Amino acid sequence: MGWVNMTPHDVVVYDDGGEIMVTIPASGQIARCAETTTRVGMVDGIPVVRKDYGDIVDLPMEVEGGDRYIVSALVSAAGAKLGRRDLYSPADLVRNSTGAVVGCKSLAQA
Repeated sequence: MGWVNMTPHDVVVYDDGGEIMVTIPASGQIARCAETTTRVGMVDGIPVVRKDYGDIVDLPMEVEGGDRYIVSALVSAAGAKLGRRDLYSPADLVRNSTGAVVGCKSLAQA
């Protein structure tokens, strides 16, 4: 049983002192929710759309005692509605001086 990172980026977990505890490399496979975009109007000449999210795609089936998957918060929430207990997403994000996310301090389970 191990961690499989199904996000497009390495997940770097920092401790409270700002030191890297572990880096979980991206697996090269990305789990996502199917997405439908519907144009609903215009505001000041800018198109406005509605995004609807459907089934989870490209995520292995849950196996009792098997791997744990790091996914987006959207995928984790969708999986929780299906009873998945093997999905986690980065939480307590760590940002650099320009505001870009460089890691997290914990993993959330929806």
